[in-house]
Amino acid sequence: MLNTGLLKFFAQPLAGVMLLTAFTVALEPVNPVAAQQAGQGAGIRSSYALGGGDRIRVNVFEVPEYSGEYVIPPGGGVNLPLIGSVALEGLTTEQAAEAIRSKYARFLRRPIISVNLISPRPINIFVAGEVTRPGAYSLNLQGGAGQDPGVQYPTVLAALTTAQGVTLSADITQVQLRRRSTSGREETVTLNLDDLIKTGRNSQNLTLRDGDTIFVPTSRNFDIARARNLAAANFAADPNLPRTVAVVGEVIRPGSYSVTSGAVQGGGNNDTGAPTISGQATVTRALQLAGGITPQANIRNVIIRRPTRTGTEQIISVDLWKLLTSGDVNQDIIVQDGDTIVFPTATEVNPAEATQLATTTLSPTQIQVNVVGEVKRPGTVDIKPNSSLNQALLAAGGFNDARASSGKVDLIRLNPDGSVTKRLVTVDLKAGINEQTNPILRSNDVVLVSRSGLAKTGDTINTVAGPVGTIFNILRFFGLSF
Repeated sequence: MLNTGLLKFFAQPLAGVMLLTAFTVALEPVNPVAAQQAGQGAGIRSSYALGGGDRIRVNVFEVPEYSGEYVIPPGGGVNLPLIGSVALEGLTTEQAAEAIRSKYARFLRRPIISVNLISPRPINIFVAGEVTRPGAYSLNLQGGAGQDPGVQYPTVLAALTTAQGVTLSADITQVQLRRRSTSGREETVTLNLDDLIKTGRNSQNLTLRDGDTIFVPTSRNFDIARARNLAAANFAADPNLPRTVAVVGEVIRPGSYSVTSGAVQGGGNNDTGAPTISGQATVTRALQLAGGITPQANIRNVIIRRPTRTGTEQIISVDLWKLLTSGDVNQDIIVQDGDTIVFPTATEVNPAEATQLATTTLSPTQIQVNVVGEVKRPGTVDIKPNSSLNQALLAAGGFNDARASSGKVDLIRLNPDGSVTKRLVTVDLKAGINEQTNPILRSNDVVLVSRSGLAKTGDTINTVAGPVGTIFNILRFFGLSF
């Protein structure tokens, strides 16, 4: 016996069938980015492809018993009444409707089929390159119901944010989106996200499909101004996350520091109770945690060695002198986890510049040196950075005039490599800063003021005469005289 639904379907007038043209529900409006890329010859697929996990509704017009909702299994084959399994994996809703129609055409006269997406599956993507956490991610789609699913797909920016943002080594002008085309070949579209930052145009923010790969390449030529703009973007790494960096070279406390934005008391792994430091996680912030520069630092050629995801190193040159003299804040680069900041030694110290640097935040507030020997107040003295030998002597009260050898003093210095140097400096209290008679001191230097020749002779006589004088005093006590 024929199914009553079939009899009912065949009984429809031909004109009625012609009026009911076969249709499928479009999943989404035309993607403006896909349209833009089409003009560039890109064959990247923008329509939604069905896959395992999608919930769909198949409508067979005028045969409700053949209509129903189905969850596409992992293999992609949906088992439908009368016709059995139909492979829907990788098809659009339009293609799926046509595949089902062709199967039913063997049993039904002019079948009219529609396929609606009710609940989309999460899409699986891969994010690689210069992002904080490369790897595979599963992203949920929003919407999807009834005749108009209204599915909203995750975008490239959403994926980058899920991967905790791009690194500061990224070249965001050449971000690649790789996707399988309808022919099965991998197609690649290059996106310029820097244009999105500058203009606010969202045309580069492609929507994603299952199986997409986003690759963020490493920048070949580091642009400090662009890097600062990138750091402020919402798809960059979280600015509040601590960044562990190494600060080495001509700084007071070389070492590894955890640099954060905001305010922090003291500094890094060598906390000495320094004043509160606030601001972004920049080079100068890291420098402050390291105690500031030494007088021998070359701030015109600070080097940042930055590891990349490709296993190479970016070498970034920073001129902090421009920051001080012209206010070029782009020179104060935001640091990244794993950076090594190198403050090289200057080949020549300009006294005028040294004095100027001492009043900036690049230098420590004060340094300590030890002035010992024949001065009026021997011991540790606090002086401003880039202070000279003469200033340290004056801070210790000056020479002990009756005993000091004021012509020459010993300058003892502990070097960064652990060695100790000692040199004799001829003192000229009237001289300006110079390396011969009035050198700039470093933290923990020792200035040794020796005794004069007369003081040495007197001390020797007193040393010898001391015991003899004691004997005479004892004899006098017993009433003996000589």
